[in-house]
Amino acid sequence: MDDSPLQGRAAAIALTVDAGAGQKHISPYIYGLNFAKKAFAQEIDLPVRRWGGNDTTRYNWQINATNHGSDWFFHNDTHSDSYTGAAETSDQWVAENKIIGAESLITMPMVGYVAKDGNQCTYGFSIMNYGPQDLNDKDNGFPDAGNGISDGVPIIVNDPADTSIAINETFATGWVSHLIAMHGAASAGGVKFLALDNEPGLWHETHRDVHRVPLTYDESYNQAALYAAAMKTADPAVLIFGPVQDGWARYWYASYVSQVQADADRQGHGGLAFVPWYLQQMNAYEQANGVRLLDFLDLHFYPQNGVDQALAGNAAKQALRLRSTAALWDPAYVDESWIKDAGPDGGIVRLIPRMHDWVDNYYPGTGLALTEYNWGGLEHINGALTQADILGIFGQEGLDLATLWNYPERLNSDTKEEIKYDVFETLPGAYAFRLYRNYDGNGSKFGDVSVTAASANRAELAIYAAQRTVDGVLTLMVINKTVGLLTGDVTLAGFAPAAVAEVYRYSNANLNLIVKAADQPVNPTGFSTSFPANSITLFVIPPAP
Repeated sequence: MDDSPLQGRAAAIALTVDAGAGQKHISPYIYGLNFAKKAFAQEIDLPVRRWGGNDTTRYNWQINATNHGSDWFFHNDTHSDSYTGAAETSDQWVAENKIIGAESLITMPMVGYVAKDGNQCTYGFSIMNYGPQDLNDKDNGFPDAGNGISDGVPIIVNDPADTSIAINETFATGWVSHLIAMHGAASAGGVKFLALDNEPGLWHETHRDVHRVPLTYDESYNQAALYAAAMKTADPAVLIFGPVQDGWARYWYASYVSQVQADADRQGHGGLAFVPWYLQQMNAYEQANGVRLLDFLDLHFYPQNGVDQALAGNAAKQALRLRSTAALWDPAYVDESWIKDAGPDGGIVRLIPRMHDWVDNYYPGTGLALTEYNWGGLEHINGALTQADILGIFGQEGLDLATLWNYPERLNSDTKEEIKYDVFETLPGAYAFRLYRNYDGNGSKFGDVSVTAASANRAELAIYAAQRTVDGVLTLMVINKTVGLLTGDVTLAGFAPAAVAEVYRYSNANLNLIVKAADQPVNPTGFSTSFPANSITLFVIPPAP
């Protein structure tokens, strides 16, 4: 496969839209974020914001304390605003969401422990107590705080009480009851979404000071059932997300330390892959008890080819980033990472259709959520093109909720690349959200009913189409992924267009503005026009008078 930037072609590319076919509701929740400043959230009418990540696994709502786990030497800490560093309670976070108009998705701790205090001098692996370790936190002034690993082997004899207090499902009941008292019930404007912890298949790494052994099928379901039942009892209208697995390997296994360990657990459960088994158990619970405990199948997905949470990179990396969005839908795309060799299905991910299949086969009626994803390059037009493509795919493929992981840091913690997520709202990637959520600065949005749209060369010129319920306007999002000017022949069916369409464009010509371009004449069967290199063009076509 050619990794060079795609070159524009002289021949027109056929783009077909049929507004009378393929109609499906586009959930507004696919345009969610994990982190957003208030002004930007209001600008794009942010539909949902997530309280998630590793430090939420040990969050103690009663004292606003948490533990960073392996992200920062298992230190306790006071929970703070991710942008300002000021102390911020979960109640303050929910209150801001209510002002913004966004729904709150809160991670419910389920690992069995939460932080006992908010003191950074409280940490999980004291070198004085547990002996020499491979790394310590001397750079931050805590030379006694170790990483819990000695000579490459995790320390297994430590006391969870060093940092944490034990909890059970009554902790969840207490927090939900508190949320109702402070913000109202889920059915009355309160917290609508709750997740069954965060990436439990990695607890033996991220929270190994309190969960030393890999997660098993049985632990995953048993804990989920206990906590979900407690939350539904406290607030029957709340919608619950699970199992919140971190990525491809743990869709198939509850956790993965070795093939022997993972296979043994799976074979002990009929050989069924983990996610289908989990859905099957949740379905069986509802059949036996008349209560649905799981409302959304919630997974995380980061491309494993090196583009995620990284700078745009060279031409080859940019081309790879654009190609690899096919992992979300394409039944012919073989993933360009270790996934292609690890199986199953020969490295074909087709993530959203696969999630649909799992739900249809094992627990019909369950929604689909991706509450962490990131394709990187957000500081560059390449990332904007990719993000616009992803949001179009989400709507076209029928995803129900998604929240971009845009953790507000200036430097990538692994590579030290300057990714500037602390000013996400200024980055090109943020303009992809604006195009769908507020393209004209007056709150106008992409349509909410997806209709059939296809490109004769989707790798170069992608198109997504949706009609707005409120006024019948047809919106077309066209993404030129190449470095050259392209011509597109747009054929319209199932829709009687007005004679003129508004045109909005984002491109390298101005990375700080969505430009209103000249109106596009439209005839009853469509139009032909050109698309600048590396551009996203939105057509807003009213119905004929």
